[in-house]
Amino acid sequence: MSETAAGKRRNYAAFDDEIETRGFDFGLVVRLLKWMRPYRRQGFMAIAFVLLAASAAVLAPVVVSRVVVDGILLPTSDAGAPDFGQKALNSFLATSFDLHPLFSACLLFGLWTVLWAFFGHGFRTMLARTVLHALRDLRRDLFAHLEKLPSSFYDRVAVGRVMTRLTNDIETLFELLAGFGVLLGEFVPFFAAVSVMMALNPTLTLELLVLLPVAAVATWIFRVVSRQVYRNIRSSMSRLNENLQENLSGIEVVQLYGRERINFERYNAINEENRQQENLAVRIESYYGPSMDSMAFLAIAAIVWFGGQHVLSGVATLGSVILFAQFADMMFRPIVAMGEQWNVVFRAMASCERIFQALDWDEALEVPKETRSLPDDVEGRVTFNHLTFGYTPGTTILKDVSFEIRPGERVAIVGPTGSGKTSLVRLLCRFYDVPRNSILIDGVDIMDVEPAEIRKRVGVVLQDFHIFSGTVYDNITLGNPAVTREAAREAARLVHADPFIRMLPQGYDTVLTERGRNLSHGQRQLLAFARVLAMNPDILILDEATASIDTETELIIQDALSKVTEGRTSIIIAHRLQTIREADRIVVLADGEVREFGSHQELMARGGLYKTLYELQVQDTAGR
Repeated sequence: MSETAAGKRRNYAAFDDEIETRGFDFGLVVRLLKWMRPYRRQGFMAIAFVLLAASAAVLAPVVVSRVVVDGILLPTSDAGAPDFGQKALNSFLATSFDLHPLFSACLLFGLWTVLWAFFGHGFRTMLARTVLHALRDLRRDLFAHLEKLPSSFYDRVAVGRVMTRLTNDIETLFELLAGFGVLLGEFVPFFAAVSVMMALNPTLTLELLVLLPVAAVATWIFRVVSRQVYRNIRSSMSRLNENLQENLSGIEVVQLYGRERINFERYNAINEENRQQENLAVRIESYYGPSMDSMAFLAIAAIVWFGGQHVLSGVATLGSVILFAQFADMMFRPIVAMGEQWNVVFRAMASCERIFQALDWDEALEVPKETRSLPDDVEGRVTFNHLTFGYTPGTTILKDVSFEIRPGERVAIVGPTGSGKTSLVRLLCRFYDVPRNSILIDGVDIMDVEPAEIRKRVGVVLQDFHIFSGTVYDNITLGNPAVTREAAREAARLVHADPFIRMLPQGYDTVLTERGRNLSHGQRQLLAFARVLAMNPDILILDEATASIDTETELIIQDALSKVTEGRTSIIIAHRLQTIREADRIVVLADGEVREFGSHQELMARGGLYKTLYELQVQDTAGR
């Protein structure tokens, strides 16, 4: 791994909500369209619908102005002014169905209005389908990528911030893409209306277009003022999610130590900051909205003034002026919509950056191009060869650790808290990169083996085990098709979990609640044992797996453990006297170094650190 890559991967502060947003980034939008490409047919249909809706939206006012006003109510000889075939169509309807021209005009107006609504609905529906399909795929790809990131990433990045990318940020992208649809639905009628207005009266159209730059400047000012505000809103929302996830996941500790008031005050402070920023955004928008409405009224006033003069001088017809007044809304509505979408755009640009930052986060365990495979029949020889390791640069957790575990041997690892016991087994499971040739299984460097293959051969029971929502059977197999139902039951029988499972309402098909809260702690631990044993690993690791189990439950599984570990390489991190005494050999760690290595009798005879730790535990047990 190069220095540059290592430095980049250690820059976990970059994976933060407070990204320096560059404003609208067309490149990000183009990249986002990659997920819409499979649904381009629906996208093209949406574009066709919006074009048809725009045509109907323009022709409906033409019927009122050019057909009704200039052709029926106040007939004019202005044959040069275009009516886009509406007079001829109305005459055809009146003649064909023997209708009064005014009535047929009303029907024609109603027809274009209905088509406007119909195609507009089709456009919005087709656009929503395209966007929702694309974002579903994006969320799936992002989740798949996050699952592949190594443990070192989640050691340093708050889960709440990761969750924000999969939930809030994806939802904001829907608002972005839907917002683009809104703008498309407004700008297409805008250009159609301007084209019609230019055909009717170029002079009056140019006089009205002078107001558009003024509206554009107002929109730009709104964008500049609101940009930082919307970034602050996203930042505070992310911190709210992070704080909420942290407190609710540890609610028992919160209530046990009476931290409700302290946690409430912290959450309330972030919530208040969010309220202030949201309130500021509302005030900015409240100034922008009325200013844009006033601009539209000014446009109508200009039409009345300039258009009235044109009518009096015979340059324009009254119907044309009425048409201009109706089109004034179409002229300014896109600018108003664009201003209203700025908050969505800036929120979404930040969200887009965060999502692609997560997708581009290339942190991964080092794997050579040509990997090696462990033997089909793994003996279970584990060698630690001058292993030195630290989670962050400048810190060392394990220092020149060297010892070997023979095939089928039961080795206990003991030592004070923080001595590096758990780090040792996490490295063996290949959750982190280690120096080459520092850890070997049957003589094969684990850095040359795919991490997934190592984890198939090494079974781990952690003290902090995780129970998933689903049935008991699902929690034993974890979706592994190689574990049959009978194998799952046999594993449960070996650890004496089968009796309590059968007593559950639906036995192995009983649905467990979140984190298995409808089971006792001991039952959840037994389930974790069954899960590991069902995969029949070549190497078994018990990381203080019985530390949270009462003595009675531990006695139940001791017999099972002795059978399961028989002939199987086993590494046991434990404080229990019985587990330590029954180990073939014991590794004593202190400050990340191997201080002693040998059998219980050898270490006791040596009179070193192990004897001190053992005697302290004997005294502690006797005093209970």
